[in-house]
Amino acid sequence: MKVSELGEFGLIDRLAEMVGRDQSKQRSPLIIGIGDDTAAWQGAASVQLATVDSLVEGVHFTLDTASYEDVGWKSLAVNLSDIAAMGGQPEYALASLGLPGDTDVEDVADLYRGMLALAEQFQVYIIGGNIVGAPQLVVNVTVFGSAISRNSLLTRSAALPADQVAVTGPLGAAAAGVKMLGKGLQFEPEVTMALRKALLRPFPRIAEGKLLVEHGVKAAIDISDGLIADLGHICEASRVGALIKAGRVPVSPLVQASFGERALGLALTGGEDYELLFTASADGVERVRKAALCPIYVIGEVVSDDKHQVALVDSQGGPVSLAGKGWDHFRVERGRR
Repeated sequence: MKVSELGEFGLIDRLAEMVGRDQSKQRSPLIIGIGDDTAAWQGAASVQLATVDSLVEGVHFTLDTASYEDVGWKSLAVNLSDIAAMGGQPEYALASLGLPGDTDVEDVADLYRGMLALAEQFQVYIIGGNIVGAPQLVVNVTVFGSAISRNSLLTRSAALPADQVAVTGPLGAAAAGVKMLGKGLQFEPEVTMALRKALLRPFPRIAEGKLLVEHGVKAAIDISDGLIADLGHICEASRVGALIKAGRVPVSPLVQASFGERALGLALTGGEDYELLFTASADGVERVRKAALCPIYVIGEVVSDDKHQVALVDSQGGPVSLAGKGWDHFRVERGRR
């Protein structure tokens, strides 16, 4: 079987099963291994977190539409977002670069300027890395962080039936940016700038992740693969289902105005929004809403479901079908990012 047939998440499940057999022999400090936004283990004074992600030229970006500073910023941002999804504080980063030999030195410096510009905002320190030759630009970043205790972690496996499903902001702008840049679509300058920023300069919800922890939220994930796909990860890990009301999904106004009837699909399955998707009791969501500095949108509820599925319904409760569920690196029909 080829990885394109198994799919990204099927492959992850296969590898997690192999690694899990080894992890079962490990000592108690390991709290979370493969299967959540970060790994977590008990340190001397706090829970330690670690996550890793890669950006590959021609898959995640092209240098025709993204600057080296954009690539640097985003390569760190996607990892910080994973720390946010666990309710943690990012602390240190390692950056490994794969570079073609004809890459300009100043371009590499610009890439680091992008990383540092974001790192400084969260007091994250880049403490090392590696450089190798490669046929195209590859940026691989590992971020380490911490959480107060294992009871203060947000995880994918803590959603409960009757929880509300909520998200920290409007969706679809990054996916619209992919369409705009990939197809050369023309919009008003302010729209072009906003969609480009949403795609290439996402801002991790670190403060919001901590706020969720402070107000008793237990289940969360960051939206990277798409709302439906990422909620599916929560459902699978928590062994529940979810019912989403299409009319409550917060579509970015710019996306709605620019893409019309296609906007909802971008918000549901486009991904790369890096908003936090979480579940909590109605009282818990209301506490978060009152304390948050960003809008909180309730879009559905967690339900009991042995199949662990996400269902999308209209205002009358009727089913709404989707062409796809979200990003998968190895599903050939999805094409490139």
